[in-house]
Amino acid sequence: MTDLSPFHLAFPVHDLEAARAFYAGVLGAGIGREDTHWIDFDLYGHQIVAHYKDGMQPEVAHNAVDGDAVPVPHFGVVLPMEDWKALAAKLKARDDITWVIEPRIRFEGKPGEQATFFLLDPSGNALEFKAFADMSQLFAT
Repeated sequence: MTDLSPFHLAFPVHDLEAARAFYAGVLGAGIGREDTHWIDFDLYGHQIVAHYKDGMQPEVAHNAVDGDAVPVPHFGVVLPMEDWKALAAKLKARDDITWVIEPRIRFEGKPGEQATFFLLDPSGNALEFKAFADMSQLFAT
């Protein structure tokens, strides 16, 4: 796989300080530029921007994927396996995480086998963190 360029994602939040505490404090994202209505975060080298939206309410549906009800929409990062394991362990040790799907292996023994978990941020945005033992399986069918 070639080096990837960072992606940019802007998403709504109901409370900027809660977003700061979650993305910087819990997930360890760096903080970039900010204003009274938005904060840039460095999430594993990607620029995600929390934008305050008055009255923000998440609209989440679910799709079945390998026996799980996967929230849609969601966003996240594909991490190296060791980084995924470290983050999963760090988050499992906390009692304030809103899990949607706890850390597990999906498509076990099949093409695209992956480690995954889903959680919610304080505004109800769904995030997925995943990893592959073999990154060449990222787009396996």
